[in-house]
Amino acid sequence: MLKQTTDQNPPTQLFTRNLVLLILCQGLFLVNNVTFIAINGLVGLSLATISWMATLPVMGYVVGGALSTSIVAKIHKSMGRRKSFQIGLGVAVISSLICAYATYSKSFELLCFGTLVAGYYSANGQLYRFAAAEVSHRSLQEKAVSWVLAGGILGAVIGPNLASWTKNYFSVQFLGAYLILSIAATIGMILMQWVDFPKDENQSEGSPTGRPLGEIIRQPIFIVAAICASLGYGVMNLLMAATPLAMQVCGLPFSDTAFVLEWHVIGMFAPGLFTGSLIKKYGAIPIMGVGVLLNLICIFTALSGVNLHHFLIGLFTLGVGWNFIFTGATTLAMRAYQANEKDITQGAINFCVFGVMAFTSFGSGALMSTQGWAWLNIGSFIPVSMIAGALIWLHFYEKRLLRQN
Repeated sequence: MLKQTTDQNPPTQLFTRNLVLLILCQGLFLVNNVTFIAINGLVGLSLATISWMATLPVMGYVVGGALSTSIVAKIHKSMGRRKSFQIGLGVAVISSLICAYATYSKSFELLCFGTLVAGYYSANGQLYRFAAAEVSHRSLQEKAVSWVLAGGILGAVIGPNLASWTKNYFSVQFLGAYLILSIAATIGMILMQWVDFPKDENQSEGSPTGRPLGEIIRQPIFIVAAICASLGYGVMNLLMAATPLAMQVCGLPFSDTAFVLEWHVIGMFAPGLFTGSLIKKYGAIPIMGVGVLLNLICIFTALSGVNLHHFLIGLFTLGVGWNFIFTGATTLAMRAYQANEKDITQGAINFCVFGVMAFTSFGSGALMSTQGWAWLNIGSFIPVSMIAGALIWLHFYEKRLLRQN
């Protein structure tokens, strides 16, 4: 068992066994996530009776995540990190098999149910980044969060290619992808068994039960972290979920769609190799501001054309922008709670994220089928502007606090 570092014993390395295993588990989590995004809308389109319902399976995934956040938080608090993560991975195995059978039996309703169940795994996997900070020395927490998110590079490379390679493996399209996802989750369960998490009893100062959630979420830093994390994820999800449908409408083959999604997810997670260092050096707010600018570049690129290179450049910059915003928001969120308040606070943050994602997952299919790709991008200006406004407000709020002190 690895010994946890303390402030009195400065760390000698970032990459402990615990962190490396969490990075691998994050990679497997993103294999599931990216593959679902790549194929659920297309499978839904082939099974749904009405075209605007195509992204309901994608919506089911995030609605399931939103409904699961409070349950996940309670299980983490009562059973600890490892057992709760293991339960999430077990749910991933079951939900993948349900989706596989739904595809085989051509049941749109069962596909939506399977992705709804899979949302529990999504809510659980969203806590890997917080767990990374807990198994790392305080001075390395930003880098640990960033590197675990970087584990998503595995999902970027494997997920879209998995969908492409297995598309016609069986007589039913994408059946093989769902079956392989159940194997990936099983591997994750094995890896998670070897992660050692700090014991909750050794958590920190403050009252035994911590502050009420209402007091925590009224903090300006929590409000901005929640706005940026949820809207940043929402914009990314809105455009990413619609991309396979948009590229199909534009007559581009699925191999191009898989290629674009691969580079989009590389953009999402490859910056994790250095985002933590940038945040450590320049602060979370400036790096998140760069993420906002990259989101705007994505929108303008998407509005300038619908050729392969427009989708590729737009989705790649969207991914990098998401990484800067989401990693920064996670860093801000960790300043909003004490260790004995982590479960309810992280659950609240993730509930906001999944709530917005549920709305955008439905909206992407509805807007794509009724208004088109251009209006989908134009509408994205609104949440991106809200993120920018929240960051500007927090910047001047913190400067005012410094002057007062």
